[in-house]
Amino acid sequence: MLLFQKRFHEGLINGSVTLTFRRWPKARVKPGGRYRCHPIGVLDVTALSRVPVSAISESDALQAGLDSRDELLAYMAGASDEPMDESTEVFRVELHYGGDGDRVSIALDSEISNEELEGVRTKLTGYDSRSKVGPWTGRYLELIKQYPRVAASKLAAMVERDKADFKADIVKLKKLGLTQSFEVGYEISPRGLVVLSKVPSMPVG
Repeated sequence: MLLFQKRFHEGLINGSVTLTFRRWPKARVKPGGRYRCHPIGVLDVTALSRVPVSAISESDALQAGLDSRDELLAYMAGASDEPMDESTEVFRVELHYGGDGDRVSIALDSEISNEELEGVRTKLTGYDSRSKVGPWTGRYLELIKQYPRVAASKLAAMVERDKADFKADIVKLKKLGLTQSFEVGYEISPRGLVVLSKVPSMPVG
């Protein structure tokens, strides 16, 4: 989990806040990781490095959601009882907003009860039975598992579907917490992987 004060939430969601500095004793995130940020959803960490305070610029402060370097340093100084000067090393975390609250939280949850599993199975069976193109849910989940973060247009071409129709179907899977969307393409969520493993007979035609 990555915690932010409420004043940073709007900037995280609209993309104006893409950087944070943390005085951790050791790294608590890693590049490529997704971390819950209550209550706004999740944050994707794109880069992590350890830098001295002297390397922090005015531009960094703006990307971190503060008006000046001095304001950022004052904010950081209050985050720990340990003294801080220009030689103090801190973690520089580059990140961006990765999705909304409840749905993403469900997607990141790898625990699923038998009752929940049966509910998801019923939903997927219903989608397949009502589809004009035949069973697709299992096929699309397996496709995304095999080709993570591949553009929707390319995935749609692989299954000979119109891009818009394909994306509309993926939204149905996302609403069940089975997939996660990225700037490019999708991934099977932890919850989706559990469903795939527990429903081996899922139609893949």
